[in-house]
Amino acid sequence: MARVPRKVQRRKLQADDAPTTRELILDAAERLFATRGVDGVAVRDLARELGLTAPSLYNHFESKQALYDAVLERGLRPILEFIRESFAEGRVQPEETLDRLLTHLAQHPHLAQLLQRALLDENSGGAARLGKWLEPMYREGVKVLAAAAATAGWEPEEVPHLAMALFGMVFSYFTNLNAFKVMAPRYQPLSPKQIELQRRVLAKAVYRLLGPQQGHPHGPSSKRSKPQE
Repeated sequence: MARVPRKVQRRKLQADDAPTTRELILDAAERLFATRGVDGVAVRDLARELGLTAPSLYNHFESKQALYDAVLERGLRPILEFIRESFAEGRVQPEETLDRLLTHLAQHPHLAQLLQRALLDENSGGAARLGKWLEPMYREGVKVLAAAAATAGWEPEEVPHLAMALFGMVFSYFTNLNAFKVMAPRYQPLSPKQIELQRRVLAKAVYRLLGPQQGHPHGPSSKRSKPQE
């Protein structure tokens, strides 16, 4: 798994600085779980990363699984709330939702890689723990999209595929951060300028996918044209 530049620098933590200590532990855990997977990270690795002893880390999280769950909750609960709130007053509000999503993912740049690793590694147990969050995210996303998809020409059975496509569009920018190092070394994908450009690209893409289609009462045809002989 490719790595992104560290956002958390090693520092000696103060025992009485509980809120800051907890957030720094979560930041480091998010990065290590993303690069090594849940089974590839030991509590002593995290403790060493942060200048803590393993027993002092257990003062904040009773086990590695509890820490992994806390990383998931911090990362995914806000996204679930964004999706639920995106359908306000009977209409979809994609631009506001995209603003919130991209801001959140830029603040947690390892989260998307963590999800990708967990979903690809079926034997780690991480995928099963993700279900608690991904199932309602998918369900709520389909519900929100269904309200707009009909006027954009999508058939009901196509909406779940549309939801997965939009999920991929949003998260793939962050799962592929290190690809920029190879393809465009001078590119700074997490800079405010580039995040804003990505927001604009996604907003245009969503509009083209969900905006009313002109010239056809049912939008783009779901039927493939018969190939010419």
